[in-house]
Amino acid sequence: MEKNTRLILALDVTDRDEAIQISEKVAGYVDAIKIGYPLVLATGMDIIGQLSKYAPIIADFKVADIPNTNRLICEQVFKAGADGVILQGFTGHDSLEAAVKLAKEQKKDIYVVTEMSHPGALDFMQQAGEGIAKMAADAKASGVIAPATRPERVTEIRKIIGSELSIISPGVGAQGGSASDVIKAGADWVIVGRSIYQSNEPEMAAKKIVDEIKEVI
Repeated sequence: MEKNTRLILALDVTDRDEAIQISEKVAGYVDAIKIGYPLVLATGMDIIGQLSKYAPIIADFKVADIPNTNRLICEQVFKAGADGVILQGFTGHDSLEAAVKLAKEQKKDIYVVTEMSHPGALDFMQQAGEGIAKMAADAKASGVIAPATRPERVTEIRKIIGSELSIISPGVGAQGGSASDVIKAGADWVIVGRSIYQSNEPEMAAKKIVDEIKEVI
């Protein structure tokens, strides 16, 4: 994924036409579009191919299964046109390595969740986050997911993974995270959803975030 605007849109809508219209409007301001189960379950897997006309697609399916099942899921998602898949890391090294092996064969990306951005992630995930980050680095994943709502954790995870892996940070905007703060903390990209797709002018909302990022890089 090319690092141009440093912005990834989290397109958490469930209507096909709306998803296409928003993607078309923000295409010039985002480096990728992240979609999840809500949109795919509502519209079908072919939405991945449709949206890939506007930007690379990251499938945020938080895959968390045994190695063979992880591989089978990623295989289907890549076949549908996605450029990357987000996995949970807590299932262990063998599950992660199976997905990474497939991704490398197909020149695709695997991003590993270390910690999520919502308050409940503090219940259990933070305790495991640093270990998962190290595992992602050892497996040579493309990158990790770390919370924009807690920039200090992004800084700690960056120390663990070094410069070879990317950090993608969700939680900017509606969840309270700051794009400029998390980029300064060590993130490569920020993920923004509701602040853009719920806006009457999503392209202007995206531009505002890109401008904010530009001021600190």
